[in-house]
Amino acid sequence: MVNEQLLSRDIVDARTLAAMSEVPRHCFVDDAMRAKAYGDHPLPIGAGQTISQPYIVAYMTQALLLQGDEKVLEIGTGSGYQAAVLSRLCRKVYTVERVNSLLAGARKVFDQLRYYNIRSKLDDGTLGWPDHGPYDAIIVTAGGPEIPEPLIAQLADPGRLIMPIGDRQVQELKLLIKKEGQTEIISLAGVRFVDLVGEYGWRG
Repeated sequence: MVNEQLLSRDIVDARTLAAMSEVPRHCFVDDAMRAKAYGDHPLPIGAGQTISQPYIVAYMTQALLLQGDEKVLEIGTGSGYQAAVLSRLCRKVYTVERVNSLLAGARKVFDQLRYYNIRSKLDDGTLGWPDHGPYDAIIVTAGGPEIPEPLIAQLADPGRLIMPIGDRQVQELKLLIKKEGQTEIISLAGVRFVDLVGEYGWRG
């Protein structure tokens, strides 16, 4: 997976590549999907959600420029795979999921793999997790019409936030950089994610 899908493209950060090599992706999919776990495509994980293709996970992770001591907020735990990759690269991951069955499954895998620097909760992810902010980096793994204001408010200065923005069919990956009280938004790539549902996202 790393050699064929990441190194052959534009994933060059050594720490991101190491994390992608370390985290066992097959542990985050159903048994029936394990043979396809390392393929270059997303996979269904139940509740109408997906685990993103490895390249997109690596691409979004790399864009955060994590150095090791950061506190990261993830919106959309899903299978738990993205949080697991982040946990190898930062001090603490806080992840929020709105579907209880997915969160329960992810927590079970975190415990099995002894990824103890991940904290998770069931809630509307568009509200963030203000109790533990501000966050050095925020990653949103679902597409919405705009970046939720609570997430921008919970982003540290300096900080980086990455999220797919667009309609419910297609989005563009946007990187928001906060520095010295100013924000800059950079467009990175066209993508397609599941809906970000919540008060500051899509309604149902």
